[in-house]
Amino acid sequence: MLVEDSQVDAHLTRAALEENRFAVSMHHVTDGVEALAYLRQQGETYQDGPRPDLILLDLNMPRMNGREFLTAMKSDPNLSDIPVVILTPSDVEQDVVASYKLGAAGYVTKPVDLEQFIHAINQLGNYWFKLVRVPQT
Repeated sequence: MLVEDSQVDAHLTRAALEENRFAVSMHHVTDGVEALAYLRQQGETYQDGPRPDLILLDLNMPRMNGREFLTAMKSDPNLSDIPVVILTPSDVEQDVVASYKLGAAGYVTKPVDLEQFIHAINQLGNYWFKLVRVPQT
């Protein structure tokens, strides 16, 4: 699942996943309010697919920003086990520290260069979709 208000960044993320040939289904929402509504649907199957195995989260969004979303999600026992990786342009140390304190599983600063962005998504995908073992839900 991608929580990202920028349609351009969402498109780039989807394209980078496809270019790196990760066979993933990515549900995109534009802010924390929409993300929580999606995640809190009843049952194990969501309207657009299964429960997310990973959430890629931007920090700076309208209505409910990434920090507020992460706080709400990690305090919900039904959602707290879903890993969240921050994917944001911010490289401010305070944002990194705060994100980990709120329960983020990782923090990636979005490269501005397209080729570097694709490479970063490749490394992220290799780690989360090929190397790491996550519990079966």
